[in-house]
Amino acid sequence: MEIKVLGTGCAKCKTLEKIVREVVSEMGISADIEKVTDINEIMEFNILMTPGLVVNGNVKVSGKLPGKDEIKKLIDSER
Repeated sequence: MEIKVLGTGCAKCKTLEKIVREVVSEMGISADIEKVTDINEIMEFNILMTPGLVVNGNVKVSGKLPGKDEIKKLIDSER
């Protein structure tokens, strides 16, 4: 599984990355987690606001900070 956290470094972006890492660990799944900070690469995902969450190439969240339960559901939907 490939997970990307999109954000230039704001507090919400950092928090999302932290929560995603916690969720993946709690779920006991194998995932490559990448923090994408390059604005050009972020724009390739066609999101207007960060933070963004991409799971297996699919944009799941943009412009908000989801809670742990929501992140678990989003990751589960891609397994």
